Parts: sequence; structure tokens; C-alpha cells
Amino acid sequence: MTFIMYLLLFLLVLGLVAVASNPSPYFAALGLVLAAGAGCGVLVGHGGPFLSLILFLIYLGGMLVVFAYSAALAAEPYPESWGSRPVLAYIGMYSLGVVGAFSLLTALGHGPSLGGADMAGELGMFRGDMEGVAMVYCSGGVMLIITAYILLLALLVVLELTRGLSRGTLRAV
Repeated sequence: MTFIMYLLLFLLVLGLVAVASNPSPYFAALGLVLAAGAGCGVLVGHGGPFLSLILFLIYLGGMLVVFAYSAALAAEPYPESWGSRPVLAYIGMYSLGVVGAFSLLTALGHGPSLGGADMAGELGMFRGDMEGVAMVYCSGGVMLIITAYILLLALLVVLELTRGLSRGTLRAV
């Protein structure tokens, strides 16, 4: 189980580096899917299967639609791939940053803890993710409004970034 968790954490970091280092949205979509899948796998390993399923469905169902729409607006005839020099420089820089942060946190005594959320074992009465779902339903109205606002803001930012010179959906008429 420890090997699988380390593999999922490695894939999560690899996916995040692939998204952050690639200027082309075509190749960054694969890193986005990899990061979402590995992050949900880490959540399952820590005792949150329901939260992981909901996150995976909402994230890949909603945000990738926006990502595909913005990728269609930023159509490039020759996008940069992972083998080009600037992208390799970004990958190396981000990888060194991750290794440096991990080394610093390990030296400070905050090493990796791969224990699950249900550490009490058979003495625990509630699961961590089910209590979280109950809390979402309890105070869901305010969180729904906040989340809708954040998603609308993210959509407008993505559309503005991928607009191009003077073409796009948010241009001044």
C-alpha cells in the first residue's frame, strides 16, 4: 500500500509539473487528467472514497469542458511539445523546486505520513468523508453561491487568457 501511495503522489506531482510547464493547452490537458486521477487515488488511499468520486466526476466533467473550450479558442498551428527547450527548462525548474521543498520539509521533521483518515480502526464511529458530506448538505447554500462565483471567475480568467490578439468571446465590439 505504501508503494502505491508513493506512486500516486509521484504521478500527482508529475501531472502538476506537466500542466504548469507546458504553454500549449493541448499537451497540458493530459497532465490535467493525470493530476486529477492521481489526486483522487491519493484521497482514496487516505480514506475518502466518496469525496474522491465526487471530486473526479465534478472536476473532469466540469473543468475539462472549460479547458477544452479555451483550447479550441487558442488554436495554434504548431504548438510546443514536451521536447522543446523552453518546456524542458520549466520542467527542470519545477522538479528542482519540488525536490527542494520536499528536502526542506523532511529536514524540518515534517516527513511524509501515509496513514489513512480512519486511524482509529474499529473504534471509530464515523468516516471522515461522510461527515464532510453531511457538513456540505448542512451549510450548502452559502458554499454553492461561493463556488458558483469562483467558477464564473475562473471561466472569465481562462477566456481572457486564451483570447488572443483581437479575436475571442470577450472582445470589445
